[in-house]
Formats: sequence, structure tokens, C-alpha cells
Amino acid sequence: MPDLEDSIVDLIRTKGPRTGFEIQADIDADSLMIWKTCRVSGKLQVRTLGKRWMRLDRHVDGFARLSPSILREFLTYTVVGLIGDTEMIEKRCVEVADRTHKISKFKFELARQMVSGVMEEFEGAAQKGHQICFIIAGDIVYNMAHDVPRPERSTGKLVRGSDIDLVVVVGDDLPVDDIHRLDELIYRKKYRMLINPSVNEEVDYKIKRLGLIREQACFDDFKRMVAIKILHEGLLLYGSEDVYRAVKEIIREKGLAERLGELEGLARVFRDKAERSILDGSLDKETIRETHLFYSAEEFEEFE
Repeated sequence: MPDLEDSIVDLIRTKGPRTGFEIQADIDADSLMIWKTCRVSGKLQVRTLGKRWMRLDRHVDGFARLSPSILREFLTYTVVGLIGDTEMIEKRCVEVADRTHKISKFKFELARQMVSGVMEEFEGAAQKGHQICFIIAGDIVYNMAHDVPRPERSTGKLVRGSDIDLVVVVGDDLPVDDIHRLDELIYRKKYRMLINPSVNEEVDYKIKRLGLIREQACFDDFKRMVAIKILHEGLLLYGSEDVYRAVKEIIREKGLAERLGELEGLARVFRDKAERSILDGSLDKETIRETHLFYSAEEFEEFE
């Protein structure tokens, strides 16, 4: 570890404060060891930017963990500089934070343009007066989107960082044929965005009636918990404000915001314990990997 620490110090002394990703690009070492070295070093200062939020993961005891994962947070949202080099570290932090906010805004607007185009086509064929809203969720709503290339789940091809997570909520009386038509239009747009080299964005979406959300509000199994968590954090992207308010009211009436808050508290305890256990050496690398402490199950292929 002393040799690795010296290498990181020399890199930063030469090039200035670096993100975790930039350190890993220049130093041929295991990412876990780089993170650990930076965290315990008496010569390096580590600044983590942005915020953490809860994500539900069936591979974690109690389901609740924090996002970004420890590794994603280090690679993308962390700046490492030399102790005492406060001005340079602060300047680099501003640069990284500004870029993250710009990426989040860009993806939000791209999603809005996509669904606007979908609805223009849909409204030309469907009956008027339909109740539809598009809710956007995920790291975009936390201003924490990134554009680091990663493999898309279904094809394995690289896409531009954070995916765009959408929930399309429709009124209970929307005809089935209209729902099928809406699904077809969204999927077509999704596919074009994925294969277009100039866009190369992944969109994940679900279409659901308000009646299904009322069922999911039972919050009695993992899938329902995930569905409600996504709706709770989601923001209105496009469409009916009445439907959006109805979704939030279902969550409020069932007291689910409070239950999600309790889970987030557990996730923060879990994260603190995980970081302490990795830093004090009480867990070997295989255990860390198998229990998804350093990165999430979904990030397995990306980081291995």
C-alpha cells in the first residue's frame, strides 16, 4: 500500500486533484485498493460530492442500500487531492459538480423531448381527454446523473452512463388498445435512442394504471416496495398533473413515505458499517464481492 500511496500522491502532484476514475485510468491497481489507500492516507484529502439516496437491492440484507455504490461514488463523484491543497481541490470539486448537474439537466430535457414526441403521435390517434402522466425517477432527479460508458443490460453494448427511468401512469379507464398503442410508440422511441450513435441513451419504462399502483401500495413484497420507492422519488416529467397528484396521494395515505424514510435510515447504517469493515480489513476481497458491499449487484458486469 505505501507504493500505491506514493504513486497516487505523485500523480496528483503532477496533474492536480483527480477523480477516482482519473486515478484508476493512470494507475494500474485494483479499484478497491485505490479507494482504500485514498481513504486511509495521511497525505491525501478525499472530497465526496453530491448526495446519497436509497435504492432497494434484493441481494442486500434488509433490501436497503445507498446509491451511488461505494465504487461508483469514488470513481465518479469523488475528488482526491493533497492535504493542504484546499484551493485546487475546491476548484476541481466545482468543475465535477457542474458537469454532473449539466448531465442531469441534459438527460431530463432529452427525456421530456422524447415523451413529448410520443404524445404528439399518440394524441393524433387516441380519444381525447385521456389521463396520462410521465414520471421520471433515478439519479437524474437527484442531479446525480453521469455519462461514464457502461453496458446496457439487454444487449451488453455500451451506453452513455445513467439510464432514463420512466413510469407512465394512465387512468383506470384508458382503453387497452390505447395502452398498447402508447407502449408501441414509447418502445419505438426507446429503440431509436439506443441505436442512434449520436444519442446512445438507455430508457427503461413501465406503463401502469392507477389501480395497479393502489395494489402496489400494499408494500408487502420486494417488487411492490421497489415500485412505490420509484414513484415516491419520481418527478412529473410530462402530462397530467391530476394523475401525478393522485399517485403521490396514494403514497401519502398509506404512510409509505415514512416507511421509506425508515428504510433509508437502515441503508445509511448499512453503508457506514460496510465502509468501516472494508477499511479495517475485517473482510476479505471475496466476501466484499459476494455481499455486494463495494458495488451493487447491477454493477457487477460493469466493474468486474
